[in-house]
Amino acid sequence: MLRFLSLLLLLTALPALAKPPRLTLFITVDAMGSDLLLRTKPRLKGGLRQLIDSGAFYPYARYEYAKPRTAPGHTTLATGANPWRHGIVDNRIIDRATGKPERVFPDPAHPVLEAPLSLEDVSPANLMAETFADRLRLTTQEQGKAIALSGKARSAIPLAGRLGQAYWYDETVGKFVTGTWYTKELPGWLKTFNAANPSDAWFSKTWEPLRPRSEYVGEDDQPYEGEFYGLGRVFPHPLTGGLPSPGPQSYTAFAISPLSLDVVVKAARAAIEGENLGKDEVPDLLAVSFSATDRVYHQYGPNSWEMQDTMYRLDKAVGDLVALAERAAGGRANLLVVLSADHGGAAVPEQWAASGVGAERVDPRVLSKGLTDALRTQFPGTDITATVEELDVYLGGKTLEGGKVDGAAVRRAAAAWLLKQPAIPLAVARDDLYTMPDVAGLVEPLRRGYYPGRSGDVLFVVKPFHVISAEASGTNHGAPYAYDQLVPLILAGKGVKPGIYPREISTTDVAPTVAAVLEMNLPASAEGEPRYEALVLSR
Repeated sequence: MLRFLSLLLLLTALPALAKPPRLTLFITVDAMGSDLLLRTKPRLKGGLRQLIDSGAFYPYARYEYAKPRTAPGHTTLATGANPWRHGIVDNRIIDRATGKPERVFPDPAHPVLEAPLSLEDVSPANLMAETFADRLRLTTQEQGKAIALSGKARSAIPLAGRLGQAYWYDETVGKFVTGTWYTKELPGWLKTFNAANPSDAWFSKTWEPLRPRSEYVGEDDQPYEGEFYGLGRVFPHPLTGGLPSPGPQSYTAFAISPLSLDVVVKAARAAIEGENLGKDEVPDLLAVSFSATDRVYHQYGPNSWEMQDTMYRLDKAVGDLVALAERAAGGRANLLVVLSADHGGAAVPEQWAASGVGAERVDPRVLSKGLTDALRTQFPGTDITATVEELDVYLGGKTLEGGKVDGAAVRRAAAAWLLKQPAIPLAVARDDLYTMPDVAGLVEPLRRGYYPGRSGDVLFVVKPFHVISAEASGTNHGAPYAYDQLVPLILAGKGVKPGIYPREISTTDVAPTVAAVLEMNLPASAEGEPRYEALVLSR
């Protein structure tokens, strides 16, 4: 009888062990490369450090395509696929007819709600692959909820996919909004949250260092730091945007500062409470992308006091967010936490150069003009235009579009001209992308990032430590090197085996791993595989 009762207890316990977590908290940190986190880790004391210490920590997850950027990075994390499958190749692509940039998630049929009409990112219409949010919704027969929040639309949209709900901070109104793809009216919890004007409360305040100045490495003021939106180069940073009262410029200044991390966490709390996330046995997803890290990185660089302070504040924000999720799910035993980043980033090139590294700033406007002039000279009587967008060259002009000149010849001529530039070791016309020998392993990353029609007509790569930027200050990302491609992955909570896993993995493994813990099929176009070595599997 004793053995029978013991077996009965074991059998009744097994279903509970096999149940997926009630809530998955998926956190992305914009521009937090492996280098930045590892360098900062010894000084972290809050939630981010606790996740590293208590979870499964992969320091090196690599984006396998050549141009790590925000929109494709979030989409790869969400789909388990590279851009050649999911179709999101960059934050912007170029309209060949006009030579003008356009967002990668536009949708005139589904405009933004509660904000002025614009041509910004508003819907997942261009998303060509299933996300884990979509898979969760389908697996649970749309009973499980999938909510995504971010400071940027291009981050929230891929995390929500086509079947979830995406909300993002709009700098024109200083509130969280969404598009009509997702809903015809903002939910009540978000209306209540916005009604409190969360951004306006910060207008009269300044961004001060969170810790004593002795805890910051280097100098506060550097000549290569940006001074946009009235923030200035040194602490304290005003958040007025140069305005007498709150408005779009002050909302942008606030969004750049890490003080905005707090508003994102508060919006997440409103979503958890308003949507009753984690309250039943049907698994829910809350995806939160912190954008201020990227904004600070671009303006001040990854080694600045501002970036150090942002990491300290992120450390606290992550702890606050995880605590909210734990309470919602009824404890860590019912919660899966996943944390990663959409890309890393280069240091400010002038700072690298001052240290003796062979670094340079490469102005895409100079490349565009030089290439346009060269092509018009080589093909007289044409109006060919060349527009450089990061590592892509988009060719346009009526003579080219009308077939009055051999398009393949023009594309190959453009690649040949680019190869003559000192900063460019590799350039290839799209006609030759899949037949060209893989030079130094750089062609395959270009292939993985290429999607017909959206990618450029010519693709190229800059040398290591060369940064494509039209600005005279700050820095950028988007090259096939470790400082841009490598990001951390942290898993914690239900179904996770804690430890440090120093082997390099692919960021396409993230979505399959989440799917495995949730005991559902992989997203349809996923290329990666679950990281079973970090999972505790039950039967």
